[in-house]
Amino acid sequence: MSDDGTTREPMLEIYLFEATQLMEQLEEISIECEKNKSIDTESINEIFRIMHTIKSSSAMMMFNNISVLAHSVEDLFYFIRENKAVNIDFESLFDLVLLGIDFIKDEVSKIENDENADGSSEELVLKSSNLLITMKEVNSVPLEEVAPQPKEDTKFYISTYANQDLEARQKYTVRIFYEDGCEMENVRAYTVIHNLKDIVSEMYYIPEDIIESNESVEAIRKNGFLIGFATSIEQEKIAEKLNEIIFLRDLELLQVEEYPEEIKKVKAKSIIQLEGPLENVELLGDKESIQIEQIDTNKEVEHITKVSKQQSIISVNISKLDMLLDLVGEIVISEAMVTKNPDLEGLSLDSFNKASRQLRKLTNELQDVVMSIRMVPVSMTFHKMNRIVRDMSKKLNKDVELEIIGEETEVDKNIIDHISDPLMHLVRNSLDHGIEDKEERIASGKPPIGKITLEAKNAGGDVFIIVSDDGRGLDKSKIYEKAKLQGLVTRPEEELTDKEIFSNILLPGFSTNESVTEYSGRGVGMDVVKKNIDSIGGSISIESVMGRGSIISIKIPLTLAIIDGLEVAVGMSKYTIPITSIKESFKPKENEVIADSDGNEMIMIRGEAYPIYRLHRIFDINTKVTSSTNGIMILIEDNTKSACLFVDSLIGEQQVVVKALPTYIKKAKGIAGCTILGDGNISLIIDVNGILDR
Repeated sequence: MSDDGTTREPMLEIYLFEATQLMEQLEEISIECEKNKSIDTESINEIFRIMHTIKSSSAMMMFNNISVLAHSVEDLFYFIRENKAVNIDFESLFDLVLLGIDFIKDEVSKIENDENADGSSEELVLKSSNLLITMKEVNSVPLEEVAPQPKEDTKFYISTYANQDLEARQKYTVRIFYEDGCEMENVRAYTVIHNLKDIVSEMYYIPEDIIESNESVEAIRKNGFLIGFATSIEQEKIAEKLNEIIFLRDLELLQVEEYPEEIKKVKAKSIIQLEGPLENVELLGDKESIQIEQIDTNKEVEHITKVSKQQSIISVNISKLDMLLDLVGEIVISEAMVTKNPDLEGLSLDSFNKASRQLRKLTNELQDVVMSIRMVPVSMTFHKMNRIVRDMSKKLNKDVELEIIGEETEVDKNIIDHISDPLMHLVRNSLDHGIEDKEERIASGKPPIGKITLEAKNAGGDVFIIVSDDGRGLDKSKIYEKAKLQGLVTRPEEELTDKEIFSNILLPGFSTNESVTEYSGRGVGMDVVKKNIDSIGGSISIESVMGRGSIISIKIPLTLAIIDGLEVAVGMSKYTIPITSIKESFKPKENEVIADSDGNEMIMIRGEAYPIYRLHRIFDINTKVTSSTNGIMILIEDNTKSACLFVDSLIGEQQVVVKALPTYIKKAKGIAGCTILGDGNISLIIDVNGILDR
């Protein structure tokens, strides 16, 4: 089997995808309900539906440990729903649900890694049944009344049918359409039949051989799944039950006097097949219910309920999107090669220029569409932090609330994958180091409940993700002392800015925590944060006020693939500097550049001194432009540092496709990647962060 799981059984692939999504959803609902100490009908139904789906699909895939656990949790919520339970111990209930989610997630990841899902869920099932017994006692419901298997409804419906006359039962037809690309429509249809059979007295469906024949899948995709049934349950209840179907695109429920012709044919066929004495037939229902009825085609349809759930979403493998992006990048490069071809210099080509402008416009539009397809909101990553905050607050016995702002902000999928870990470390740090104990907070006049805020916002071509807390803040002098002890700083404290001192906590092995706890004090975490953020061309800055709290800002590019850059020339070479790092460019005047005794150059701009980095010296390039008045200065900044780059000349702004460097030259500090220019030459992309760190 390949690493990306492409040869995995399609049915298993869908199961894993569905289970992962449902667990994320369930975790979110559970944390919300636990936080609010209340659970509304909608949430109960949603949790019930999720557990029911997981139970059925796990049983179908033979993962019995997951199925049994889901069943026991489903029973809990069935009890809450049916008995309108008011006395609920939310903490115990959602502790159990979250433990169940963790168990299912672990099993799913085992399956994904081709291991056996062999975890034992017995202990959790036992906890669940004990909790159910406790809940019945607290809500004073006799234990016999609610059996673990929710069969009350079923008994009720069946027993009434035996005594009902034919008139009391109403006939319905329902046509179900599933969402495109949901797969296994026949198995999904079978589940619907299975769920309906307890509340109907008769049922016929088309296609008839849903499980046996693979052709039924195509038939359901094309014409939908048609069911005719009779029941005395009111229409709203039936619609409600049918709306629980997963991947439902369209549902048409009709109340009819007579079944349509196609259903009647199926019904007639099924009655002809019932051979033998009539007494045997009675087992399937009373005699009338299986007689062939008089066909009355003139009766009109009385009532139509149409429920439409319009949502066309398709899941695409990320590697295909990466390939698409590479191709678009190549198209951008080819377009530049055609329109800026040296052979065309000096020629007057009006119609060619017009056509090339149109090509440029379409290429840009294609590029924007591909980029937008790859964009995903940060909400999923942000909401995962709810669980970390909940678990840690319990273990550390702190009251903390998490506020989320700007969760709809979108970032490239590759970047989302890289920020999940750093965010987790930052939130843990805020909770462990930042937020004080309740008593300490009250003593310092703060609200007893601590607050951590996660915020995302767009700023130009970048996204800012800010993690802030109202805790005790960072101790500047303590950090300085520790950094000095480890030989990380040489200058006196008063010469360093706050940001420079705080940035020491991002270095490997740096920790001010004396004691090692489950969450911190091992000197790991913050350097992982910095490494991950650097790897996607981002930067991180820290602000803090003692006793008031800390703010950690992460600046990350919207996308890694295509950037706006400024082309500059140094000797015969061309370099690209990302536009987002440039503050200004200018031609220095005579005597503006000053040098110290070591030959380090500086320049004064508006009363502030900036160091000068000459690109031809850094990269050892031969150039005739060495006098500062002949070249161009570009003021670049990254986070807390700024400097001037000295180059021969500016070529112009250009959108460039970032290509990764081969591994053997990745070590070159100050180079982030390369790009191919319109004339076919290669231009190296400057890593501003790397240059400023030299």
